[in-house]
Amino acid sequence: MLAGLLSASHLMPLELLSAKTAEHAAQVGFTQVLIYVADLQGDVMRLLSGEAADTAAAAGEETELKIEGTVAGRAFQYGQVLAGADPGEGGGYWWVPLVDGTDRLGVLRITTPLDDPRAAEDMKLLAALVALIIDSKRRSSDFHARLTRTRPLNIAAEMQWHLMPPPTYADGRVMISAAMEPAYEISGDAYDYATAGAVVHLSLIDAMGHDTAAGLTANLAMGACRNARRGGAGLVETSERVEEVLIEQYRRGRYATGILADLDTRNGVFTWVNRGHHPPVIIRGGRWSTLLDCPPCHPMGTDLGLPIRLCRHQLEPGDRIVLYSDGITEARRTPNEEFGLDRFIDFLIRHHADGLPVPETLRRLIHAVLEHHDGHLQDDATVLLCEWLGPTRRPTERAAALAGVPRTANRTEQR
Repeated sequence: MLAGLLSASHLMPLELLSAKTAEHAAQVGFTQVLIYVADLQGDVMRLLSGEAADTAAAAGEETELKIEGTVAGRAFQYGQVLAGADPGEGGGYWWVPLVDGTDRLGVLRITTPLDDPRAAEDMKLLAALVALIIDSKRRSSDFHARLTRTRPLNIAAEMQWHLMPPPTYADGRVMISAAMEPAYEISGDAYDYATAGAVVHLSLIDAMGHDTAAGLTANLAMGACRNARRGGAGLVETSERVEEVLIEQYRRGRYATGILADLDTRNGVFTWVNRGHHPPVIIRGGRWSTLLDCPPCHPMGTDLGLPIRLCRHQLEPGDRIVLYSDGITEARRTPNEEFGLDRFIDFLIRHHADGLPVPETLRRLIHAVLEHHDGHLQDDATVLLCEWLGPTRRPTERAAALAGVPRTANRTEQR
């Protein structure tokens, strides 16, 4: 099954994935496989169309599933393989999360009369390969882009979603997750992360304005940051290079605030520079938090000549670093009621205690911020969270649980 689908995938457009998956899955006794992919905001999952999917839709299968309040949504939220119906004469069906590494893409609905450990393993392996295929083809697929949008993106959002890395990453040393809104109207926010040996880089950029020019500024700032970093520059030099590029392009007419940071995973030393941005927050033990005090420098692009301070903080295993933009904390329901930093941190701590995967916690956080603002944010709201797992690689189960990587639930959970 896997070898055949992998071989077919090399010269296969995404539109044929549904039919090819069903064809090869039949070899292990799966009578039907439907592919659902999540939209940008994590509200719904839509049926990946194609000949097999169109046939299923014509037979009455749902083409759109809500993530809240459905078994399919719970499989997506918690990274669990869940039974939709027990195998009977015609075969039961199962919801299997689609995860590329740790990036949640959607779910498979697999129908089969089989209910044994081998079938469960085949389901997870098939889902892993389908997720890899989707990820390899979605960047060049307008078909996928249209499927994952429930309304049009503005131009800045079109640029931003192609600028940033996937919203979730884990490798046994760190677990990183990010979220941002308004998904369809992003302007000047952007996040980034990358690894180089033992060092993990994190950055969050907030460009001035709420228009297409803000998106251009954020793209330019992020490009300059990556270019300097990949050339071997340190954090101070990198932030200086971003400033030079913005001044060269905009003559001090545009600027960006930001946090540029490195985490040495060998010893937990967190190093950062603050370019006119909100200070990072550390959550320790899922019980308390502290702001990391570091004298901020001027925003990049203003050329005010303030000294750039390189600050350090010693982390403990399990500490969570939180970077965020002002749209998170300054969301208002009324002129006098901000969402606020305390409510923001309390939300993260409470959901950590609930044992939710980090990506699901951030999805719910963003929805809470939107609800607080009656669904219409006046500013970009972005959060980037990184948990340091410790100086040695933790067992993969730890990172997998944090990121919501699929596991098979027990029969009580399944029902």
